[in-house]
Amino acid sequence: MNEERLYDLIREKENIASAAMPALMRKVYVWMTLALVITGFTAYGVASSPGLISAILMNKMLFYGLIIAELALVWIVAGRINKMSLTTATLLFILYSVLNGATLSVIFLAYTMSSITSVFFITAGTFAAMAAIGYFTKTDLTSLGKILMMALIGLIIATIVNVFFVHSGGFGLIISYVGVLIFVGLTAYDSQKIKVMLAEADDVTEEAQKIALLGSLTLYLDFINLFLYLLRIFGSSRD
Repeated sequence: MNEERLYDLIREKENIASAAMPALMRKVYVWMTLALVITGFTAYGVASSPGLISAILMNKMLFYGLIIAELALVWIVAGRINKMSLTTATLLFILYSVLNGATLSVIFLAYTMSSITSVFFITAGTFAAMAAIGYFTKTDLTSLGKILMMALIGLIIATIVNVFFVHSGGFGLIISYVGVLIFVGLTAYDSQKIKVMLAEADDVTEEAQKIALLGSLTLYLDFINLFLYLLRIFGSSRD
């Protein structure tokens, strides 16, 4: 069943919620929250270990190897989740959260703890508001989602150009503001999309839980990216 048909299904049954959907949506946010906790503790733990943080900063092969491993894990989970067990998919998600925490440990060296904490709460409040809008709105956000995905591609290209060729702090700040707008919108869009996908579930089956796990990974990525862009705007440097 395509996405448009799913939206029609929700409109036809606005007052008849799937009994399984609330439980599955709780799993989405519980998994996402646990992943964020794992990432946060890993990042802080690595940053607090002189040996580990030195190994990451001084060894470019290790640093880029971690990033490549993260990208590979996202690709595997997103592309092959139907061919693996729920346990395997969950373990890969946990592994991704740990690796992401290791690479994000450098923010504790670049920004003050107080600004990291403040930006985290700003991110959490913004994320919660946009997720709620996406979940409760009756407006179809599909068109917005397509526009935001194209904008995201442009953002990635602009970031690469700035990092390797332009080296402009002002342009980087503009990219950060655009990044915030994109991921604010994607949070609402993804929240609605996950709700739509889970609306078909009649029970909390393993297949339905895989969809919920994939949804939690999507929202986790939205949260992390929103946090990083806000940190570049509002974070206080240690220098």
